[in-house]
Amino acid sequence: MKILLLYPEFPDTFWSFKHALRFIRKKATLPPLGLLTVAAMLPASWEKRLVDLNVREVEEADLAWADCALISAMVVQREAARRLIGRCKAAGLRVIAGGPLFTGEPEAFPEVDHLVLNEAELTLAPFLADWQAGHPKRRYTSEEYADLEQTPVPLWELVDMRRYASMCLQYSRGCPYDCDFCNVTTLLGHRPRIKSPAQVIAELDRLYELGWRKKVFFVDDNLIGNKKALKTDLLPKLKEWQQGKERLAFYTEASVNLADDEELMRLMAQAGFDMVFIGIETPDELGLAECNKKQNSQRDLVETVKRIHRAGLQVQAGFIVGFDSDTLSIFQRQIEFIQQSGIVTAMVGLLQAPPGTRLYERLKLEGRLLGQMSGDNADGSTNIIPAMNLEVLREGYRKIMGHIYSPEHHYQRIRTFLREYRPLRARAPFEREHFMAFWRALYHLGIRCRGRFYYWRLLLWTFFHRPRQLPLAVTLCIYGYHFRRVSQTHIN
Repeated sequence: MKILLLYPEFPDTFWSFKHALRFIRKKATLPPLGLLTVAAMLPASWEKRLVDLNVREVEEADLAWADCALISAMVVQREAARRLIGRCKAAGLRVIAGGPLFTGEPEAFPEVDHLVLNEAELTLAPFLADWQAGHPKRRYTSEEYADLEQTPVPLWELVDMRRYASMCLQYSRGCPYDCDFCNVTTLLGHRPRIKSPAQVIAELDRLYELGWRKKVFFVDDNLIGNKKALKTDLLPKLKEWQQGKERLAFYTEASVNLADDEELMRLMAQAGFDMVFIGIETPDELGLAECNKKQNSQRDLVETVKRIHRAGLQVQAGFIVGFDSDTLSIFQRQIEFIQQSGIVTAMVGLLQAPPGTRLYERLKLEGRLLGQMSGDNADGSTNIIPAMNLEVLREGYRKIMGHIYSPEHHYQRIRTFLREYRPLRARAPFEREHFMAFWRALYHLGIRCRGRFYYWRLLLWTFFHRPRQLPLAVTLCIYGYHFRRVSQTHIN
């Protein structure tokens, strides 16, 4: 059996980092971890070929080689997945599909031959058994949650690592919180399920064996969902693993209450973590109460963010406008919070309602749904009828994005961040690709860009006040270039 594993292309979004990746000559930020993990669950005798369309096109020779195609995708890849399914069917291939997009919208893809939904650890084996017996069903689902200690090491040898900026692994699934707009708990539950430290180390060993020496993203929904196991088991093992090696840098996602545990932040920094994505959502207490974001409430969020920065963890964050409680003042409040906190990478989007969430069900009863969500929380679209006039909301959103990613304010925010940031490591090794990116940035941001005055002013400030962080400052400037390009294309 020859199976073609396919990952559709991402649109040009904030999360794609496409414009930034060009500075380091990479094609994509991350490889398709889900497909690589599924590949390791397939029979060893099957021939496997993976094509990530974010890295290269699927060619006619790939389709001619295969006996069937296996496609996984997220919601934001919906249209690319449709095109890819069409090509496979035109080539006469049987199509098997799974992952978040198909689990959330199974009825939207009648042309798919077999839907293997929910977690593959539970639904793939029954499908394979039926397939080999000659009578596979069309749909395989499960209401249970998988034991992650049964999850194999991904088949990393299927990808060309040179094309990616980061690698990734997963330690846990699920989140203990209950934000009403988030579908993580709908798909994966409230009880965080974890891999053993030995599994995580085995995955890192495999990446290291294959030559990987750069960043690794722990793709957990909330890394600190099980703080006890993280602190006592995993982080000490990661710190030990790093010793005697060319140290890797880790980044992840977590809830904001990370800031309440100084020991945890210290252990994370010692283990190699230097960045964390946090859902801030809004500085408004009414908005936080509305979306049930209890872990963010009743705290000084600006000081909370700076505490994390001082612990050596750069905060990236998500923000939302469009809550029913939002008034016209929310746009300026979001701008002021983002600038004062020094969150350089701020992903701001309009509120969307994913199927299966409490928000979706409430708005459905109120007759306020506008169809499918785009899956891109920063493209200026929404699938709800907001309490605020929609055009006023969109104009306020454009105001936020135009302000925070203008060169003047973006570079000002980098300086605010660097004033607080206290990394455990002075700086990462300076590689050839970073050297080339530095010169490309000088040309694009320091010569061609209208905001070149602010760029040079930031570099001079960094050189005199935080010289060891000059490579990081340039990297964050490049991120801003990407966000401006996306904003100009899709929002303005």
